[in-house]
Amino acid sequence: MDKVIPPNKNKVVHLQFGSSPSGNYTIRLHDALLEHGFDSFVLSLNSDVKGNPRIQNLGKKGLLIRKINQRLQDYVTRKKSKIHGAFTLSFMGSDVSSHPLVKEADYIYIHWVLGGFLSVKSLDKLANLGKPLIMVMHDMWSLTGGCSYSFDCEKFLTHCGKCPLLISRKENDVSYKQFEEKKKFYRKHDNIYLVSPSSWLFNLAKSAPLTQNKPVFQIPNPIDDTLFKPFDKHVAKKILNMENYDHIICFGANFINSPYKGWGYLKEALHNLRDKLSEKKIGVLVFGNASRQDLANEIPFDSKFMGFIRDDYTTNLIYNAADVFVAPSLADNLPTTIIESMCCGTPVVGFKTGGIPDIIEHGRNGYLADYKDAADFSKGIEYCLTNGLKGRLLPQFDKAIILEKHNDLFSFINHQA
Repeated sequence: MDKVIPPNKNKVVHLQFGSSPSGNYTIRLHDALLEHGFDSFVLSLNSDVKGNPRIQNLGKKGLLIRKINQRLQDYVTRKKSKIHGAFTLSFMGSDVSSHPLVKEADYIYIHWVLGGFLSVKSLDKLANLGKPLIMVMHDMWSLTGGCSYSFDCEKFLTHCGKCPLLISRKENDVSYKQFEEKKKFYRKHDNIYLVSPSSWLFNLAKSAPLTQNKPVFQIPNPIDDTLFKPFDKHVAKKILNMENYDHIICFGANFINSPYKGWGYLKEALHNLRDKLSEKKIGVLVFGNASRQDLANEIPFDSKFMGFIRDDYTTNLIYNAADVFVAPSLADNLPTTIIESMCCGTPVVGFKTGGIPDIIEHGRNGYLADYKDAADFSKGIEYCLTNGLKGRLLPQFDKAIILEKHNDLFSFINHQA
């Protein structure tokens, strides 16, 4: 595909809670835009990226506002259900409308800006500038009264209130009030454009009352395919001292009790697999922040814990060493880990939920298991291992195609102006 030609107005600023050098979708989009001639910058509340003038953070004042907001949120949501995931309130946020990067930008990308970085009021001040606000939906928060994923609750399709996540008995609770605040914000401004990485969230945004009258575009997150790519699997296993295993299963785990990640189903699937492949020597590679001891006691195979990975080179090595990557997510938009694994030629087993079916072509580059079915998940792992299945990134995730879609978005915006 030919190089994407940026529009005459091509200065972009990305607003994102945190910037890190590994696995950060905002930084990857920023780098991709730079590569194709866009004048791109990132403004974060905090950043682990050092020495790059194009990636800036707010400093101490922004961190103080974030701390106060978090304390208020923790108090208000202190009784919330632990099985339904995150509920985020935007009591306070920084006003970045006068920041030089924002003032100079032609397009403002809003990524994950919650947790006290930006509030709905902060977004309103940005929208008042009259510049296009491109809101990238990394979860469901833009559509709901505050939850990141609604699971079985469909109140956001009418009006949030009496929130089951908050175990609330009041119709006019904080979910109702925040829903109303968002409704006023969306109705007030006609310079808001929504981007969904997955077809699942795209379809929800088209039908949800908060966003159904806004332009919505489906554009996946880009990946650095010059870094994430296959290399000799035997070499990767040898580097990690795991060359003596018949099969290696890999997964990422930050919090094993997260309601989103489905650890209980994976644990059951692994125990099923042990009985099915008892004659094989299987090793398990784990990366993330989860407790090593908690997992070691539950995994029925030899396991190697890599901890939290801070660079993409190590992550690439891990994917290449694995024969299959497993992602038992119960609620997810478009998991970066699955895309990375596919780039490295490693097949993935995941549940049929969220944006996962966008990435996995069942039986060809991975296995889509029935939702919350541990037996089928185990069958999927066995299928990938015994058939020597190879991962493959589908054409719609090609970086050039993704950049062309962003270019089409800019063209649409400029035509509307």
